[in-house]
Amino acid sequence: MQLEQVVNQVIELSKQAGDFIRQERKTFNADKIEYKGLNDLVSYVDKTAEGIIVAGLEKIIPDAGFITEEQTKNNTAERYNWIIDPLDGTTNFIHGLPVFSVSIALKEYDELVLGVVYEINQDECFYAWKGAPAYLNGKEIKVSKASTIGDSLIATGFPYYNFEKQSQYIDLFTYLMKNCHGLRRLGSAAVDLAYTAAGRFDAYYEYNLNAWDAAAGIVIVKQAGGHVVNFKGGDEVLDTRELLATNGKFTEELLQAIQTYFKD
Repeated sequence: MQLEQVVNQVIELSKQAGDFIRQERKTFNADKIEYKGLNDLVSYVDKTAEGIIVAGLEKIIPDAGFITEEQTKNNTAERYNWIIDPLDGTTNFIHGLPVFSVSIALKEYDELVLGVVYEINQDECFYAWKGAPAYLNGKEIKVSKASTIGDSLIATGFPYYNFEKQSQYIDLFTYLMKNCHGLRRLGSAAVDLAYTAAGRFDAYYEYNLNAWDAAAGIVIVKQAGGHVVNFKGGDEVLDTRELLATNGKFTEELLQAIQTYFKD
């Protein structure tokens, strides 16, 4: 399989779904919101966009399986599996805050090999595949050069339904607030990771993530020269649902801070 050719097809598909989402935002109203759980929002826009993506991906790799947020299709296959978030940043979308994205990744056996994140409002498509650099709208991107927490701008995500570790999270947040250039919370994990790959953020951390939130962004960060680990420093992040992405230059310093304040 030529991953570059597949990426180009996925980019076009992500933009097709993004165009639909952009148009629906113009007439969207709160009456169309559904609740999957506490503060876990969805609408027909997420579901329809996912249907568009799944239908297109089925043509690209007919025998691939799917891991999807909105359950349009969930049938894992042995070799290839698509991991899809049709609208990462649904709460932003619903409230009219312009930070939301389409996120599509491909996993071959146990390895993520392709990732596309399309930030709809800025018309920015971040993408990468195994063995190649990372790109933004056709131009190569790389992680930043910040070498310490003190030199960095860090992104995170706030817990919105699992509050068991909230006090630990706040302690870590307070430490970083006092010791870095600033903390940002955009509301889309896929965008946070893409921005880390592009050097806009120097690092990003969050817990309680799902595979579809992070899979595509993980590929892009790694191919841009960054590190992605869990809170113990291990490589497995999708199953642990803990993620730290950095430019690779101060991973250990951030891990030490996380492990000091954010304990099991």
